[in-house]
Amino acid sequence: MLVLPDDWRPQGVDDLEPGAWQALRETDRSVCVTAGAGAGKTEFLAQKAAYLLQTGICLPPKCILAISFKRDAAQTLKARVGKRCPPDQARRFHSLTFDAFTKNMLDRFRAAIPQPFGPPRNYEIGFPRRDDLEDFLTRSGRRDIGWQKFEKAIARAPLPFDAEGIPPAWRELLHTYWQEQLERPTGTLLSFAMINRLVDYLLRENPAIRRALQLTYPFVFLDEFQDTTYAQYDLVKSAFHGSDAVFTAVGDDKQRIMGWAGAMDNAFQEFASDFNAVNGALRFNWRSHADLVAIQQVIAERIDPNVEDVEARGQRAVDGQVAALWRFDTREQEAQQIAAWIDREIEHGILEPHDCAILVRMRADDVEAELTDVFAAQGLKIRNLARSVGGIAIQELLAEELTGIFIPLLRLGTGERSPGAWNATQEQLQALFAVDTGDERAQERLQRSIEEFSSTLRAAMRDNEQNGESAANVFQIALEFVGADRLRQAFPAYRRDADFERVRTGFITLFCECAEAVDAWSDALDRFEGIGQVPLMTIHKSKGLEFHTMIFFGLDAQTWWSLSPGRDEELNSFFVAFTRAMQRAFFAYCSERGQAIGWLENMLLPAGLERVDGLLHLAVGDE
Repeated sequence: MLVLPDDWRPQGVDDLEPGAWQALRETDRSVCVTAGAGAGKTEFLAQKAAYLLQTGICLPPKCILAISFKRDAAQTLKARVGKRCPPDQARRFHSLTFDAFTKNMLDRFRAAIPQPFGPPRNYEIGFPRRDDLEDFLTRSGRRDIGWQKFEKAIARAPLPFDAEGIPPAWRELLHTYWQEQLERPTGTLLSFAMINRLVDYLLRENPAIRRALQLTYPFVFLDEFQDTTYAQYDLVKSAFHGSDAVFTAVGDDKQRIMGWAGAMDNAFQEFASDFNAVNGALRFNWRSHADLVAIQQVIAERIDPNVEDVEARGQRAVDGQVAALWRFDTREQEAQQIAAWIDREIEHGILEPHDCAILVRMRADDVEAELTDVFAAQGLKIRNLARSVGGIAIQELLAEELTGIFIPLLRLGTGERSPGAWNATQEQLQALFAVDTGDERAQERLQRSIEEFSSTLRAAMRDNEQNGESAANVFQIALEFVGADRLRQAFPAYRRDADFERVRTGFITLFCECAEAVDAWSDALDRFEGIGQVPLMTIHKSKGLEFHTMIFFGLDAQTWWSLSPGRDEELNSFFVAFTRAMQRAFFAYCSERGQAIGWLENMLLPAGLERVDGLLHLAVGDE
């Protein structure tokens, strides 16, 4: 049932800030929304989607397209809309990453790409390395061109390389590279940058496809817009410029961290000009409390001296220090005392293990090796989200649609009552089995089917001990119930064999690994999701997440050498990671590894950061 726009109220929250209301109700023209750290941009976009769908401003069969930079951000936004709208409306909200959007378009319409650039159906996705590009340039007699410059040219040069401004020598070089990738003896290999260029070419050359896209999506959301690359923006313009599509672009220049990957220098200005967008702003910080926001503001002013003040709306729930610089003498002391401190916080009920994240600059696998045994001695387990299982990183696997379906489905067989797992399974299978929410008989049949499956799964789990072999068998039972073909048809990202097998193999690998380490199936699923484990990740992978407490590990001038006053993007990355903290953020380093980052200390100590030598003397409540 539709609601009049004037009668519509936010779903699942008490209210929105004034700036959010203004940007939400702007539906006749595009709007560019500045949303700082903790501003609740995901919630804002979910509320705007609910507003458009529930008021009928976006009537069926029209849909909303939301494009995010990261997979987990796209999944989170999709889940939020699913909680705020009935299924028939939520299904018309399509939340994808740029890469997923372009890959879906390529897989559907690749036959319409003019030759010689049309790829075969069985193309593979590759990630060219420095050595690959340098080898090609050497073979082409162009060692005068740096590999990074050539990589950027591949990403930005529009097909078929006849645009003004591309010199003839570059046209020949790029054409040769594309020809090599398309005609490889072992199969066509495309990077996501190349897929982007192919879809851009597809849309420019096929007005009918472009028009169908515009008719399907009269409303488009662009999340984390500050990290949009020039190639991605070209694609947006090829798809929607000159149409009646209304955009909502959300982001924050202070959180621009993808310049190295081709992010635009002035994305918001170009967007406002090209799409005649009005400006809006969200000025509340709903994540962090006032003491943390005050320190964040100092960094924000270093990035942009003209930044406006932010109003903290998070509630402080801890006593003692909320931000401090922890100095240790040795690496061993650093690891042991941090592990002991986390264990003590857990013992006194201040933290759960998964609420305290350890952030590193890079090489998370090395840090995992350094900390695992030390943490295990305290009864703690490190969860390295960057670790690869079956060819896919754990953090990426957790954001996959397959994982979102099978974790609650498998929980139905553990014997534990889990209304959340039952409801999630029912909602997801309604969509997968195309069950109309208004068809009571179909709903009853689906419920009986789930109950029968649950009984079968419980028996299989009850009769088999937790080990790798039985975990693989249990997953196969669930996969046969859902249907691999049905799953792949529902999610375009799984339609190619290689893409589906990569995720399926990753899921089985991790599930089997978790089953080997516990005594109950429910514990295996908890372990899979990271419950009760201390997450470890790089600062770049923390974007879009939030944690009660964050510990920046090894924050010394040698390890974090790139965090210097002249490197704006590194300071942006540090700022983004710092703003993930809800209650506390600590910065640890040891003299054995390197010295403190002096300029950073000089900036933060006057803002409220405290310096602490070691942790053993700290009592609970003084941390």
